[in-house]
Amino acid sequence: MNMRQILAGAFVGGCLAWQTQAAELVMFDSPACSYCEQWDEEISGIYPLTDEGRRAPLRRVSVHDEMPADLARIGAVVYTPTFVLVDDGREVGRISGYPGEDFFWGFLESLIARLAMSSAACDAYENSNSNQTGRKTLC
Repeated sequence: MNMRQILAGAFVGGCLAWQTQAAELVMFDSPACSYCEQWDEEISGIYPLTDEGRRAPLRRVSVHDEMPADLARIGAVVYTPTFVLVDDGREVGRISGYPGEDFFWGFLESLIARLAMSSAACDAYENSNSNQTGRKTLC
């Protein structure tokens, strides 16, 4: 491996790390939601200490409040809790409901993996000949 490959790899890795910092896990909840309470008891205390929590910090939004403007591009939320992984205002994926601690971590891991893939795919599209407009898209 030559120095050029090493530098290119470091640049790409740095770009992906920077992009994933923009991600957040938005939890749509309700005060009357027993599954939200269960999630709070089982996960909320440790979530910020995990790799997933550092990669996609938690943001709580009540389903009874108006949808925040920066989340306008995500789909409607019907059930609580609903966890939406968002990257730069774009929905990467979601977990509807809380199926228990073991399932939650597995589902979240697959969303985090999708985040890395979608960021790389969007970058490739933005830099490809497919995007002839020269404008930033909503990839």
